Amino acid sequence: MFSKHTTGTAPTAALARRAALEQHLARTAEGGPSAIRERLIVLDREWTSGRMAKVTTGLTILAGLLLAVFVNPWFAVAPAVGGLLLVQYLFARRSWLGELFQRAGYRCGLQIEEERITLKALRGDYKHLPTLQDIEDRDAISRLEGEGGMVVEPDAAKIDPQEAVRQVVEVTHH
Repeated sequence: MFSKHTTGTAPTAALARRAALEQHLARTAEGGPSAIRERLIVLDREWTSGRMAKVTTGLTILAGLLLAVFVNPWFAVAPAVGGLLLVQYLFARRSWLGELFQRAGYRCGLQIEEERITLKALRGDYKHLPTLQDIEDRDAISRLEGEGGMVVEPDAAKIDPQEAVRQVVEVTHH
């Protein structure tokens, strides 16, 4: 939950953000399915700190190239700076520019996705999906029968693990 670069106040700040999110989600849930649907629409349009960092970097490169060609060759420094900003992603999942946008109020993609999944769960989107209790463990049944245990008749309610995964992936990746 916390980044590797935490300070003494980072866990406290993260807990405060989580408490605020829980209160916001509770208020949204009180509004019923229509409030959840509206919030999901807002989340679909929300820009992340990472997206802002990448767009800013791309615009810096593009503007620098155009200015270097049409105004002054010294503007070629801007694309180099933009390239250096992108090189940070070779060594870390986040950049200092992304952190800057996060401090400015943009959330990271993981925070938005956690809220989206929580809202969908509150709405009941996942209640029809198979769980581990619904998946047939053929190996365990074979071992039981091979050791002289009772013969287990196939349970119609049990689902093939591959099918269970397909259903869960289909629902959670929309």
